[in-house]
Amino acid sequence: MQIIRTEIELSNPTNLALNPIKARCLVDSGPTYLCIPSHIASQLGLKELQKREVKLADGNSSLVPYVGPIKVMFQDRLCFVGAMVLGDEVLLGAIPMEDMDLIIHPKLLSLTVNPENPNDSSGLAK
Repeated sequence: MQIIRTEIELSNPTNLALNPIKARCLVDSGPTYLCIPSHIASQLGLKELQKREVKLADGNSSLVPYVGPIKVMFQDRLCFVGAMVLGDEVLLGAIPMEDMDLIIHPKLLSLTVNPENPNDSSGLAK
C-alpha cells in the first residue's frame, strides 16, 4: 500500500487570536491519535496537559507530551482532540478520522468523507 497524505487545518479553539495552520499530514488508520511536531504545538500555543506513553513503530515505548485541545478541520468536517507531540510531520490517526466520519479510499490513495453520510458526520454512540 502506498502512503496517503492530505491537507488539514489545525487551530487552538481556546486562543482565537492565533491563526489556524494548514498542514500536510500522513493519513494512517493504524495509529490511534493525532500526532504533531513540537513546532506546530508551539505555533498554536498548546499547553502540555500530561505525559503519555506511546508505543512506536519500532516496538519501543516513549513518554511524550499530550497537548490540546486542537480543532481539526478536513473539508467541511471538524473535531476537537488532543495530540501527542512527536515526530517531524503531522499524523492523522484513527480517533480524529472516526470523529469526522472519514474513510481512506485505498484505490484512489485519498482521504474522503464517508459517502454514506455526505452531508454530516455520523458515528456509533452505543
